[in-house]
Parts: sequence; C-alpha cells; structure tokens
Amino acid sequence: MTASAIDPGVMTDRLREIEPAAAADPGTIRIARGPGRVNLIGEHTDYNEGFVLPAAIDLELRIAFVPSDDRRVEITLLENGERHGFDLDAIPPAAGRWIDHVAGTAWSLREAGLQLHGLRGVLASTIPTSSGLSSSAALQLSSAWALLDPPELAAHGLDPLRLAQLCQRAENEHVGVRSGIMDQFASASGRAGHALLLDCRSLEHRAIPLPTEEHVLVACDTDAPRRLESSEYNTRRAECEAAVAAIAAVEPGVHSLRDVDSAMLARHADRLEPTWHRRARHVVGENERVLRTIAAFESDDLATVGEMFAASHASLRDDYEVTSPELDAMVAIAAGTPGVVAARMTGAGFGGCTVNLVRRPAVEAFVAAVERDYPARTGRTPRVLVVDAAEGAGLVAHPIHS
Repeated sequence: MTASAIDPGVMTDRLREIEPAAAADPGTIRIARGPGRVNLIGEHTDYNEGFVLPAAIDLELRIAFVPSDDRRVEITLLENGERHGFDLDAIPPAAGRWIDHVAGTAWSLREAGLQLHGLRGVLASTIPTSSGLSSSAALQLSSAWALLDPPELAAHGLDPLRLAQLCQRAENEHVGVRSGIMDQFASASGRAGHALLLDCRSLEHRAIPLPTEEHVLVACDTDAPRRLESSEYNTRRAECEAAVAAIAAVEPGVHSLRDVDSAMLARHADRLEPTWHRRARHVVGENERVLRTIAAFESDDLATVGEMFAASHASLRDDYEVTSPELDAMVAIAAGTPGVVAARMTGAGFGGCTVNLVRRPAVEAFVAAVERDYPARTGRTPRVLVVDAAEGAGLVAHPIHS
C-alpha cells in the first residue's frame, strides 16, 4: 500500500555484473533519480498557459550508471533485462519504446549546447507504467541528470526549471506528445511536504504546504493503462487552439485560454463549435478552480478543496471528455467513503490514476472499499498507493557493495 523503495545495492550489484567498468571501479557508480508526480488540480491547463498544482511523489525512477568515454548510451531494465541504447552523435528517431525518452532528452540537451557523456546504466522504477503518474517525465529527468557531464546543474548554467523545459522539448519534439511543462516541472522542482503552484505562462511558482499531519495523499491506479501518443491528447490541444482562434478574431488581446474568463467565454459561445466550447469551458473553469483550491489549502478549508476536486473531475468527464468508466468508478467509491476529503482523476486521463486526500484514520477503510468495490464495478484489479510529496530530481547517495 505504501510506496516501495528501490534498493540501490541491488541496482549497483546488477550494474557490476553486466558492466566491466563498474566492476573494476565501483566508486564510479552514480545513481540519478526522477520522481513521479500527482497533479492535485489544474488538468489540461498547462499547455493553455494556465495554472497547475502538482506535487512530486516518492514513487520514482532511478538509473544506476557509470560514465563512459565512447559516446554510447546503453541502459538495461533491472526488472527483466531488456536493453536498449543509442549513440549520442547519431540519435535515432522515436520508435515507440521507453528508450525514446532517454534519446529525446539527450537530443534536447545536445541541441542546447550542453556537454554530455555516454554511460552504461541499470534502470528501476516504482512508478506504475502508463498510470498517469508521469513515469515519462521521471525518466526524462533522471536521464538528464545521468547524461550531463558533469552531473551538476550549476556547472551548465541550469536550474531545475530550465532543465524541465529541456525535458519538455524532448517530449514535444522527439517523442511527439504536445504536453505542457507541468510534469517535467514537478519532477524537477518537487519539495517534500508541498505541492507546487505553477503559472504556466510566466513560469512563476511557489510551494503550497499540504496538510500532511492529519491527511495523506493516496493514488489509486485503475489498471486501465493509456498511451498518450495514440490517445486524443493532441486532439484536445488542437481543439483548445481552435477555440482561441475563434475568440481572438474579435478579442485581439486573447492569445491563449489563459486570457479568457467565464464572462468572455459566455459572450462568444455562439462563435465556437459546441465541442470547442466545452473544451474551453473546462480550461477556463479549471484555472479558477486551481486558484480557489490554493486559497482553501491556505485557509485550511478542506471542504472547499473537496468541492473543487469534485467539480474538476465532473468537468473533465463532461466537458473535456478524458475520464473513463474506471476513473469515474474509482472517484465514486472515494466519494462514498467517510474520511475521503477530496478525489479526482489525475494526469491526462484516458485511464490511469485518481488522486485522493484522505484523513489518516480513514486510509485503511478507504483501501478496503476500493479493493472490495472496484473489481466488482469494473472487472479490473486496483492498486492503491499511499504517497508522500517528495523532493525533485537529482543524484542520490548510495552504499557501494564490495
């Protein structure tokens, strides 16, 4: 139920088995980590220059590696031994494999003029795959830290936000998902015990304390995986852009849905195709919900937090149409469980996870309710994970097994 840790000793031992350089000099082994994230609220607002409220979590991806001088990157999955690689000077196009995120990150860093080295690595993760907890951003951020030579942001004139932007470019231009910056930002910049309010237009951000003394975050994996590359994610973005273009024709100050409020949207509803109007209505309302949620957290008004989560999920279901029967069932179970303060889908949708704010004494009953009721409603097996808000990506200290 709680997030399991990745044993660094197991990773380094495996690396020494398959890589002579690691066996010859274990002191050269490093471990880079990238956390996953939950988005508390602010869904599909990031690429519309709006507000988001994610938190990095202690489900994470790690790469144990040794640098090499041959410009070759090769990474082996600890779980099953699958191995992929590429040359830094001949980065291949995306081919629908997990290594695309590593290769895309290398391409983006190289395009920015940063010094990189080859490496041999072993990869392990506690983030459920295709769950909406941003395993892709975790892989991009951990890869960036592993590839940089030296692995220090300051040495390259970088800060976490700039590194997140470079990883976002990898996602957009190499992998082919037109995502906003939220996932990479959260993984790069996380802060323990806090969510992060990010203005996706100005990139201003601040940490928002979470009520962790009496409450916990619980991620519920619906066991209904998604693939953003083959989903309607890019279609939703195009629909938002179409709505912006229609409104901007008569409102010259409108450059994104960030510039539209509910009153303006109502004035120009007849200019929009019905689908465009629903998409815009979600984004405009979601930006307002993020700001109301921030105020509610800061005033300890958790009832309003719950209302905002519920309204967000309903909007994602009805206006943005990115929930699923499994996500809706999981949120309904949470809504009927005493002690669950707030529940909604998290991530891009089309499957994946819900995020729940639960009173600590109610966690056991909530887990029992999900494990009892969800399979009966959906025929699927859930995975319930209690998570903590965590620090952002970087290198980690690890014991060297002799």
